[in-house]
Amino acid sequence: MNSTVTPNSIEGFERVAYDGLTYAEIIWANANVSTTTFFSPADASFQFGLLAHAAGFVEPPHYHKPISRTISDLPQMLVVQRGVVAVQLFSDNGELLREIVLNAGDAIVLVHGVHAIRVIEDMQCISVKQGPFLGEENDKINVEVRRQND
Repeated sequence: MNSTVTPNSIEGFERVAYDGLTYAEIIWANANVSTTTFFSPADASFQFGLLAHAAGFVEPPHYHKPISRTISDLPQMLVVQRGVVAVQLFSDNGELLREIVLNAGDAIVLVHGVHAIRVIEDMQCISVKQGPFLGEENDKINVEVRRQND
């Protein structure tokens, strides 16, 4: 598979793609933007970015319009609060593509493909994904994968 790592010209952001398909988007803890910046494509079902405003900024009170949307993919976001965790990305046929080590303050959106986590140091992550949760048996499919040593 052809690997593409796109820094998106913002230091601290990385898009991980293989054969033109985005598998993950990462905002590293050292990311720094001067204005609010979203990295995900506008048509993505999950928007991933950084909010940045100068002191004194006040956002007007608001709510988001309830618009009916059909979403068939299920991205998952992890924000590491403490510890160290490795996120493994696999191709659709189970080939290990990359292992990404995340530390406190790093965030990742798992956009496509098979993934797994490996805890390196005791960790706690915030996890965000689209609901409703339909139970393990309906929400997850365990996949046999080929690890690098296989």
